[in-house]
Amino acid sequence: MKKLHLLLVYPDFIEGDKSSTGGNYSEGLASISAVVKEGGHKVSLLHIDKELSENEYKNKLKEFDDVDLIGFNCRTTIFNYVKKLIKYTREVKKDVFIFAGGYHPILVPDEFMEIADLDAVCVGEGEYATLELMDKIANKKDYFDVESFYFRRGSEIIKNKVKPLVENLDDLPFPDIDLFDFKNLSASKTNTALIMLSRGCIYSCTYCGNSQFRNVYPNKGKYARFRSPEKAIELIKNVLNKYPNIKYIWFRDAIFNMFPEWFDEFIELYEKEIKLPFTCNLRFDIVTEDSVKKMKEAGCYTIDIGLESGNKEIRQKYLKRFTTDEQMINCSKWFNKYKITVLTYNILGLPYEDLHKALETVKLNARLKSDQVIPNIFYPYPMTELKKTAEEAGFLREITPKTKVYIKQPNFPDHEVLFAANYFMFYVKLYKWCFKKETKFRKMVENFLDFTFTSRLTPRRTLNFFYNIKAAIMAKTKKFIVNYMPGLFMFLRNKKNKIK
Repeated sequence: MKKLHLLLVYPDFIEGDKSSTGGNYSEGLASISAVVKEGGHKVSLLHIDKELSENEYKNKLKEFDDVDLIGFNCRTTIFNYVKKLIKYTREVKKDVFIFAGGYHPILVPDEFMEIADLDAVCVGEGEYATLELMDKIANKKDYFDVESFYFRRGSEIIKNKVKPLVENLDDLPFPDIDLFDFKNLSASKTNTALIMLSRGCIYSCTYCGNSQFRNVYPNKGKYARFRSPEKAIELIKNVLNKYPNIKYIWFRDAIFNMFPEWFDEFIELYEKEIKLPFTCNLRFDIVTEDSVKKMKEAGCYTIDIGLESGNKEIRQKYLKRFTTDEQMINCSKWFNKYKITVLTYNILGLPYEDLHKALETVKLNARLKSDQVIPNIFYPYPMTELKKTAEEAGFLREITPKTKVYIKQPNFPDHEVLFAANYFMFYVKLYKWCFKKETKFRKMVENFLDFTFTSRLTPRRTLNFFYNIKAAIMAKTKKFIVNYMPGLFMFLRNKKNKIK
């Protein structure tokens, strides 16, 4: 059998970003590479970690002169750029087989098949589907029946059924981390490894694509999976053996404590055999004080956790998140007790939100004593329930690379959404200070802060202008420090998170 060469193209940046700190590791691409290489083929990576012009991209593509197939990884927010790259690719590689995969193609494969220069779309997990496709092409067999692919054959679109997902992740080879320039990735420069031990999620939050991804598979009941605790530890050791400079682990799993029994087994092994400082994503309503204590003992220094909205109606009615304020506040007390830094994810510009409801999110963060916050602006991802809610309300708008607020609603105009996001942490700090003061003036101070946040008199457009200048300077400074002074970055991170 002839051995083929697959080139994976990974656009890994925010549109408009002309500089980079090295890009991010992709578990999905590394896993595809491991399976395809195990099958005897060759795999290369074109990691695009900053926006390239047409000529820059074409010149990079020409460096791969013996490629048989080119696969594009695509997320929703970079879809328009990927369409241009596919066009440029066909102009350079006229006879190569071009396909796409990733989150966005899984959700809207028909939209991808409208791209004239594309031969196929992978719908679902790509490892064994890609290997089967390459084997059939190598053996000059008919490949149009390969499951988990949509194909273009002349004017005909062939839609094959989706392969069952891999139920036991231990059956997969370890990801091919050497596909990447691993030591020069953004995280690696600060001695941090990004690691995933799971796939999927058991929850169905309305703003997230997981519920739709789950429905793609015939065995969707097995959508959320972890490697066994023993294999998970072996995977981590594999990374550490190859890159002994790694001193921190960033677990990128959707919800690390999704399966409490697995979590307890893993955390015990991790403490015994790894015990490097780590951070991970948790969920409030399945956190216990015992689990927080175990995490701290194992080396956890920061947790990322979804607060999303401080307004009860929005959280329950529109997001389908039923955690109460009291549950979140109690959890925050445990994190504070065991000295684990808390970073919360928040969403602003949600359907039917306004400044007053956004302020509830700010104030809940203050009550939780959040150490760090990420105020995301709501993005209506394809096929999600919350996008349908926005569409039915008439809030959807055309999204371009310059769009900053992704739905348009009269009760929460763009400049107010941007103000709430830009000054989110500033107000969280002010309210944290305010809530500490149990004096007769506390309520007066709180009312004043409420007024400045929600008043029509606040010059939000002007404040946004100055914020953007500051943010641009800070972003460039951070990239410079990560690229040229990583030791300083790690010192500041350790000091902020109280890591010895």
